[in-house]
Amino acid sequence: MKKIKPFLWFNDNLGEAIDFYTSVFPNSKVEQISKNGEKVVSAAFQLEGQDFLALDGGPHFTFSPAVSFFVNCETQEEIDEFWEKLSTGGEAQRCGWLKDKFGLSWQIIPSVLGKFLQNADREKANRAMQAMLSMNKLDIKTLQEAFEGR
Repeated sequence: MKKIKPFLWFNDNLGEAIDFYTSVFPNSKVEQISKNGEKVVSAAFQLEGQDFLALDGGPHFTFSPAVSFFVNCETQEEIDEFWEKLSTGGEAQRCGWLKDKFGLSWQIIPSVLGKFLQNADREKANRAMQAMLSMNKLDIKTLQEAFEGR
């Protein structure tokens, strides 16, 4: 058993949320669901090997961008796919962040961004940072061009 698992609190839509998230991430599975009649009230599930617990606890608490889930993407196609799916019905935000239709925040980030931003050449790193700050959905080609000074 993993020592730490995110625990998510939903408001009357946990069943829908689990169906949505397991359809977005290909390596996902539902491990346990508890129902009250037809309503899903709690669940354990995995997205890309990450364990989650969830409760349909009502309107007492909501999600905040202070906690987000970081999705590391290798290609622009991967960025585009996760961005489209997770932002549908939600809200696009700056620098690769978005809020999904349930209010949960995600960061859809190309793995190469860390290489750009942590580069010893601070001028290159700053150009990549400025390019990132101007975007909502991140574009690898534009970030690469900024990093290289093109």
